[in-house]
Amino acid sequence: MTTAHMPASSTPAATAVETDQSVTDRILTTIRDEIIEGKLLPGTALVENDLTQLHNVSRNTLREALRLLCREGLAVHYRHRGVVVRTLTRHDVRDIYRVRRTLELQALARETPIEADELALMCEAIQCAHEAVEREDWRAVGTCSLLFHRHIVRLLHSALFDAFFTTILAQLRLVFASAPDEKRFQKPWIAKDQRIFALIERGSFDKAQAALADYLTESEQAMLDYL
Repeated sequence: MTTAHMPASSTPAATAVETDQSVTDRILTTIRDEIIEGKLLPGTALVENDLTQLHNVSRNTLREALRLLCREGLAVHYRHRGVVVRTLTRHDVRDIYRVRRTLELQALARETPIEADELALMCEAIQCAHEAVEREDWRAVGTCSLLFHRHIVRLLHSALFDAFFTTILAQLRLVFASAPDEKRFQKPWIAKDQRIFALIERGSFDKAQAALADYLTESEQAMLDYL
């Protein structure tokens, strides 16, 4: 009589590893999203005791999440100080915009129509920004703009690009924090996003790409001016 063997992926040890990884990913995603939403600013201490209690996890699990956060360039570990949300430099800004041009402009280098559900998500992000303006919630305006540009990159239909660009957006939000006047900084980009979307919606991809290229050049310079 032979003994049946459980598949490796179903063993208790494997299941525990998968569970630990999923918890780590959840914590990493939560912190990254809080950065994108402007809830965690550069220099904010990510205190182990507070975060282990908040997420109800072990120190080892939390430390792995923070290690990954540092690897993504969103935090930095200082000896005797712990982990803090990172402050970006002018070099970082140039690097971010190199990536943005590569991905966003490539996403609009197309001739085929965009699916209705993809256009709806872009439209929702634009509408979200206008509603935030009415509330004078300028932090939310920035978040909605980031979402709009995330939806542009999603036109590439690449899970790897999506994940990578999410980190880029979080880094970009950290640069936003350098602006002393959030209203003055965010307000000009609302109409520019609206114009890009209108061109995309009409299927004028060449013009949309050109407008986006101008947008990225102006945006990069505005970021550099604050650093």
